[in-house]
Amino acid sequence: MNRKHIVELDKKYIWHPYTEMRNYIDNTDPVVVARAEGFYLYDQDGTRYMDGNGSWWTSIVGHNHPTLMQAIVERTQTMVNCAFAGATHELAATLAASLLPRCGASFSRIFFSDDGSTAVEVAIRMAHQYWQNVGKKEKRRFVTLSGAFHGETVGCASVSGVEVFHNALSNLLFDRIVLPSPGKIADDAPSETTWYAQAFEKASDILETRHSEVAAMIVEPLVQGAAGMLMYPPAYLNSLSKLCRERDVLLICDEVFTGYGRTGTFLAHHQADIEPDIMTLGKGFSGGELPMAATITTERIFNAFLGSAEKTLWYGHSFTGNPLGCAVANATLKVFDDEKLIENLPQKETALANGLKRLSKHPWVHDSRRTGIITAFTLKDPQGGDKAGYLNDAGWRFYAEARKRGALLRPLGNVVYFALPLTVTVEQINELVEVCEQSLDAAF
Repeated sequence: MNRKHIVELDKKYIWHPYTEMRNYIDNTDPVVVARAEGFYLYDQDGTRYMDGNGSWWTSIVGHNHPTLMQAIVERTQTMVNCAFAGATHELAATLAASLLPRCGASFSRIFFSDDGSTAVEVAIRMAHQYWQNVGKKEKRRFVTLSGAFHGETVGCASVSGVEVFHNALSNLLFDRIVLPSPGKIADDAPSETTWYAQAFEKASDILETRHSEVAAMIVEPLVQGAAGMLMYPPAYLNSLSKLCRERDVLLICDEVFTGYGRTGTFLAHHQADIEPDIMTLGKGFSGGELPMAATITTERIFNAFLGSAEKTLWYGHSFTGNPLGCAVANATLKVFDDEKLIENLPQKETALANGLKRLSKHPWVHDSRRTGIITAFTLKDPQGGDKAGYLNDAGWRFYAEARKRGALLRPLGNVVYFALPLTVTVEQINELVEVCEQSLDAAF
């Protein structure tokens, strides 16, 4: 099928995610992806693009990594799915045994699911039902950060705070307690003290007065992705964890985006030297190749669900723990070990730091920031637009120029960011930075 016909069928029949479809149908020439390899996506017309956003943050070891592809092919020759209620299989057992020790000493149980939103939904249900099961039924509120994003099911949307995504659902979602984000842009921080210290003071006040009604606090460790790659130091997370322990509030770390090495450690919360009660994984969990996710918790939480049908976690999905997903998740961990991906990150972090210094010199770039290999900067609007966040089109003007030069960098409003695979090379990083420099000059 030629490219033109694919686009015609697409615009006639398909409803795309996070897309204003009138503009898409009338004005957009989409990338028509025909194949992928490593750091690159290839259009049907043969154009090669650097995948600067990691295909929505999923591509953690690059596209079509041979180890992952081999695992998928081998598994399709035996069994790709079976029910996971009252049954098990070797790949799920070995995945749990290999993954849990990497997560932290307190974690002992893993609940498999199919994507990050589902993993967070499970975490919310676990946290709420835990308190019901132990007889503290008044503890049913959730605390979240301003600008948080935890997924798109109703439960996840209820604890999220990117308003443009969920305004239409305001009368459907359950209420939450919102704390100020510790990831406020540094240039706007008050001069008397650091912003994250002020944010923690507010968190302390809330949990001091309302802990008896709070089931859990949920956070994105170190980087709030969809909020615009807002970044904050491990010290805030460490203090928050201690506060939750003191006030008997469960702590949920949503590592769907930040997990699997992007922040410089296997899990972001490891940098804060904490052990949360519940953790979620997704995106890179399966190397970005298949829908696969997990919710991981402690024996304390698990034990509260034992002993009677009424205490059971009545939740699951048709493809929970599916062998194909487990096979590729196991293969992803093998790539981490064989290629020493975490150990080889420092040279890539240095290349990104140097590249960010170059980009920061551009007059329309400000608030450049980096955690591990997650890198972002905010665009000033030289056309004087007053729209903020996702409604600001400065990022899309940049996107158009970068695409012309062979890079896909879908923005978060006026925020440009890199979410690169851990297998990216220094040479590829330098090439991407050069494309960004040229695109900034052309767009502004």
